Amino acid sequence: MHSPQTIFDYSELKAKVKNTKLARLVAVVPDTFLAQINHGDFPAWKQVLDALPELSPQSFELDQELRVGSAEQLNDAGRGDLKNLLLGLQPWRKGPINLFGLDIDTEWHSDWKWDRLKNKISSLSGRKVLDVGCGNGYHCWRMAGAGAELVIGVDPHLLFSMQYWAIRHFLKEPSVYVLPLSLEAVPDKLEAFDTVFSMGVLYHRRSPIDHLYALKDCLRKGGELVLETLVIEGERGMSLVPEERYARMPNVWFLPTCATLESWLLKAGYKNIRLIDVAVTSVDEQRSTQWMKFESLPQALNKQDPSITIEGLPAPKRAIFIAEK
Repeated sequence: MHSPQTIFDYSELKAKVKNTKLARLVAVVPDTFLAQINHGDFPAWKQVLDALPELSPQSFELDQELRVGSAEQLNDAGRGDLKNLLLGLQPWRKGPINLFGLDIDTEWHSDWKWDRLKNKISSLSGRKVLDVGCGNGYHCWRMAGAGAELVIGVDPHLLFSMQYWAIRHFLKEPSVYVLPLSLEAVPDKLEAFDTVFSMGVLYHRRSPIDHLYALKDCLRKGGELVLETLVIEGERGMSLVPEERYARMPNVWFLPTCATLESWLLKAGYKNIRLIDVAVTSVDEQRSTQWMKFESLPQALNKQDPSITIEGLPAPKRAIFIAEK
């Protein structure tokens, strides 16, 4: 069982980054968040973590997939019990994740996004990496699998941190840490990371250029930004500002064209800017599952014309840029 000190205990991370630039970041993080938790669902979520079985994986895979342990380590009854426990932490949005033969079929095929960028970015080998808006840390684990020395994810949603700790309960070795913080909580001018990822965040920001500046502040000189966001077709200078919702989402502010986004990156002081991928999001990549039972992309598209949303706006298309500080 988990002791109270295990959940949200970042003393190991603090020891790793002592006397480095990253010490300023972890100083923001208390040794334990337990005394400060006031979310109404936290007691139920903590019960899930407390009830997780004590299993050490005989093997794990982070490079080609996120797999912890093997099916042989857990019988069908035990796998059923584990499934019932982890369903208590839904919705599971980023994945897929395999724990001892249990397939967590998440809302997003986040592995498809990873496959689109992993061979086009600078090697992560030996790098210190920040993943902004990391959710449950799925991509953080994949970054560790790609050779990163240290991966820190930040996301203010407490449930996603609980999902991360559920995975970390079984997979303690890699240097992957998810902090329940927003980017705004990261100290100014940190300049500590070799690579910074911002995937699926920019369009939720009221001031996208300020977001680009904040990401740049996290990078060392010469470091690389990996930016993934929603875009539209069109010329330089154009962007879509939804009047109300976009694909059912209420908090979407700016959807630029690729040329406009490049101009924003230039304005924020980045160089060597490259567009490495553009892909229409399919209903196979984002959909409802038994692990995420709420409405998803299929319900956000026009049934007669899936090239537009139910609001009559262009259907989701995502671009990935890389740029240097």
